[in-house]
Amino acid sequence: MKKTGILLSTLLLAASLLTACGGKQEAAPAAGGAAAEQTKVKVGVTAGPHEEILNKVKEVAKTQGLEVEVVVFNDYVQPNQALDKGNLDANSFQTIPFLDKFNVDHKTKIVEIGKTVTFPMGLYSTKHKKVEEVAEGGVVGIQNDPTNRARALLLYQAAGLIKLKDGVGNAATPLDIVENPKKLEFKELEAAFLARSLNNVELASINTNFAMEAGYNPKKDSIFSETSDSPYVNILAANEANKDNPALKKLVEIYRSEEVKKFIDEHFEGAVLPSW
Repeated sequence: MKKTGILLSTLLLAASLLTACGGKQEAAPAAGGAAAEQTKVKVGVTAGPHEEILNKVKEVAKTQGLEVEVVVFNDYVQPNQALDKGNLDANSFQTIPFLDKFNVDHKTKIVEIGKTVTFPMGLYSTKHKKVEEVAEGGVVGIQNDPTNRARALLLYQAAGLIKLKDGVGNAATPLDIVENPKKLEFKELEAAFLARSLNNVELASINTNFAMEAGYNPKKDSIFSETSDSPYVNILAANEANKDNPALKKLVEIYRSEEVKKFIDEHFEGAVLPSW
């Protein structure tokens, strides 16, 4: 009986030790699992300057152990749709007013994770050197998405071509024009198409990235443009649930590094302004 009791105690002790060891193994995270540090991010951009800047960010990030995959889009809707669906980790192409409107319209939860650069919107023409030369009754181009349309109308107002209702701000539409001395006709087009449509209009408002993509130098070729105090600063954005991701924080840090700032200043010669 005594031998049997000793044997039973030994077996129970061995079993408890085995169970304890097994518990520790289950608690340890598997290699490459959810607890592993993310070392690759997929970032959506529009073609042109945003793409060029992100390619520089990608180059710098590689030296710091972060792989950046750059995905290029040709409009202002798909980058947010792809981000919302989880096909991107972040995107870099939009201003805060544009994002605010997109979230309301599409019921998305995309948030700013860092300010990037300012692209002053300009008025361009292949027919005129000054806004005063625009013919009476002329057709002029503006963007058809709500945020850029309002921004363009404010630019036309700043150029002295129209007057808008007081207080309309970022909600302005052509219906808010209260003075139009030249009786201009506003034609709405996709933002990406305006630069290619200049020969068909007297004048058009064009976003800097699309102007540069079409071969225009915003500093030299625009006949009127926003000033450096424009509120339309561009941002890096992510889904709200992912905004605190360490890999994205690292992405923002690298974007706003001195090396990237120097590239922006030298490559774009003042047409794109670092805004951090």
